[in-house]
Amino acid sequence: MAGSGLVLHEDDFLNLSRLVDVLMRQANARFVTLIDRNGQPIAWSGMMMQLDRTALASLAAGNVAATETLARMVGESAFCALYHEGERDHLLIASVGDVAILLIAFDERSSLGLVRLRVRQIGPSVEQLMRRVLARSQADEANASARLGVPEITDEDIDNLFGDRF
Repeated sequence: MAGSGLVLHEDDFLNLSRLVDVLMRQANARFVTLIDRNGQPIAWSGMMMQLDRTALASLAAGNVAATETLARMVGESAFCALYHEGERDHLLIASVGDVAILLIAFDERSSLGLVRLRVRQIGPSVEQLMRRVLARSQADEANASARLGVPEITDEDIDNLFGDRF
């Protein structure tokens, strides 16, 4: 799962942006947004007009988290996608493994079947790249901690510090 320490290098951003662009074109979508599991927008493509990307990403991540809890309550390990149908516009929110979320907005120029097909086709590439980003972020974080030379604090260190005063 994406952590708060996600570091997106330029080459990864460009590769993810290309995948999101391809998905938008192939699904004939209005827009596509790639979101981390914490609700942060990572990449986007299409006509988002005056939408607040951060709010949209946060709400979509919250929706996925709530739906995952519902899935567990009914005996499923997870639901891989959520579909919201409007009069003119529709949303498909699809989990990309356990690392990210794709939000696809589409209208009558496309169909749910086409969007789902295109998500299934491109999803593995997005997941693989996001796993690489997460691994690199974790390695960068570990290297930064090692460079700082911050020693590990143990329970024994804390007990010695405070003694029997509490």
